[in-house]
Amino acid sequence: AQLVESGGKSVQAGESLRLSCVVSGGAFRYYDMAWFRQGSGKEREFVAAIRFSGDQTYYGDSVKGRFVIFRDNKKNTVDLQMNILYPEDTAVYYCAGGAIVNGPSFSRDYKYWGQGTQVTVSS
Repeated sequence: AQLVESGGKSVQAGESLRLSCVVSGGAFRYYDMAWFRQGSGKEREFVAAIRFSGDQTYYGDSVKGRFVIFRDNKKNTVDLQMNILYPEDTAVYYCAGGAIVNGPSFSRDYKYWGQGTQVTVSS
């Protein structure tokens, strides 16, 4: 499967932004999907995940209550709505797809990865 992220840009602190990931060439409806991010000089961080059925979502502690993950199994997309952005949310955001076995934040559970989209939040 191929994953392509879009929507990343530069915004001001407090603003909102929505990222989208389109999946092609695979069985999207069977994939658990997730968003990870990696800031400059930082380790990759789990952001959010959603089960293939869409009935369970998971969030990293730093984004809980601000970000929401959605999926559309007809359009083969998974979106990340990011609200009340902080400068510390600045990172490259990656879409990932796979099967959650060890836990939603376990990156090795995700077989497919996109190239990433840059989000920059200025204070």
